[in-house]
Amino acid sequence: MPIRDIVVTVVIFGLLPVILWRPYIGVLVWMWISFMSPHRLCWGFAFDMPFALMVAVVTLAGVLMSPEPKKIPWTRETIVLLIFTLFMCLTTLFAVYPDLAGQQLSKVLKIMLMSYVTLMLMQSKERINMLVWVITLSLAFYGVKGGIFTITTGGTFHVRGPELSFISGDNNTALALIMTIPLLRYLQLSSTRRWMKNALTAAMGLCAIAAIGSQSRGALVGIICMASFLWVKSRNKFFTWMLGTVAVVILAMVMPQQWYDRMATIGNYEQDPSAVGRINSWHMAFNLAKNRPLGAGFESFRDDMFAIYAPNPGDVHDSHSIYFQVLGHHGFFGLFLFLLLALMTWRTASWVIAYGRRHLEYRWAGDLCAMIQVSLVGFATTGAFLGVAYFDLYYALIVVVVLCKTVIESQPQTAVETRRGKASLTPSFPVAGAMPRRTG
Repeated sequence: MPIRDIVVTVVIFGLLPVILWRPYIGVLVWMWISFMSPHRLCWGFAFDMPFALMVAVVTLAGVLMSPEPKKIPWTRETIVLLIFTLFMCLTTLFAVYPDLAGQQLSKVLKIMLMSYVTLMLMQSKERINMLVWVITLSLAFYGVKGGIFTITTGGTFHVRGPELSFISGDNNTALALIMTIPLLRYLQLSSTRRWMKNALTAAMGLCAIAAIGSQSRGALVGIICMASFLWVKSRNKFFTWMLGTVAVVILAMVMPQQWYDRMATIGNYEQDPSAVGRINSWHMAFNLAKNRPLGAGFESFRDDMFAIYAPNPGDVHDSHSIYFQVLGHHGFFGLFLFLLLALMTWRTASWVIAYGRRHLEYRWAGDLCAMIQVSLVGFATTGAFLGVAYFDLYYALIVVVVLCKTVIESQPQTAVETRRGKASLTPSFPVAGAMPRRTG
């Protein structure tokens, strides 16, 4: 019997009673299983064990039994997310491929359910930071491993995550690592031990090398945009520039000619069959949405739809874009909700950043939301070439932004400022008390 299977199974089953006693730990374990997929690193009976489902069920049971206050923060983001979820249920009822759409909807609903459970249970600075640590290290594991692999093999092979996980493909792996780099930067900013800061710096560089080592062209575009925005957001711009320079030098030394040839096709996409196929897929999604207000439902980028709506019916591809994926699946209104959620999250993150600058006790929240904005830039740009609109990391980051604002607004002084509508206008004072009234 494989030792690795036994270890993973014993660890997860051993945590179940703890989760029942402290359900917020269930959120952390569920995130670990979802992002790292430790069971997919096994070769025996644990590979197909429904560990995430077990943890989710026990977590929900713990929520019902726990005496802790349980309240979902109903913000504009959580309301729009709920509307978007309900709308996806509606489009599934009218899906072209109802059985396939139902299977995908089941996966999406699990992500959304646990998102709301996370919102309910993680409403403190300590728990938010634990959540970020678990998510970041779960994905950084593959970045460190993949970065070392890229350097030692000269970039000859693609970097991929574990089999049958969300990051099993090279494109998906690259996206996850691009979104992880800014989170590592936040952990570095909040760490006090020098060895931990150095370790996180190394992890950032290796994740960048691994993302490039995936040989995903979308990843190259995304990491350039993300790195540029990271430099803008960074408190230490020289450090960020140096880290990027070192990563570029290492890549220039190890990447083979085939990588350069592949990246060169970005500039002459008209001659690249893959790029032309993506554009054909995007046209199909647009034509489909014009004809079907509710879209065609999940899993609708198939031969029948291309035969009706694509300029080239024989060139069948996946959506290859989060935007056209949502457009094809849920129509223009679904895309509107998807973009509205992103815009609201961005604006809330900006509010937290501004508040953190004025109130030193919430600087951690400002730093975290600044780095989440960098991650969102990576998702928005890399996702323009990948069909990953339902990536649970994206929704986890939305949840973290909402939690940061919820923690800030839970303080009495913040509540007063918010009611007066002056939270973004008045400076912070070191002494508690009423804010002076402006008299013109």
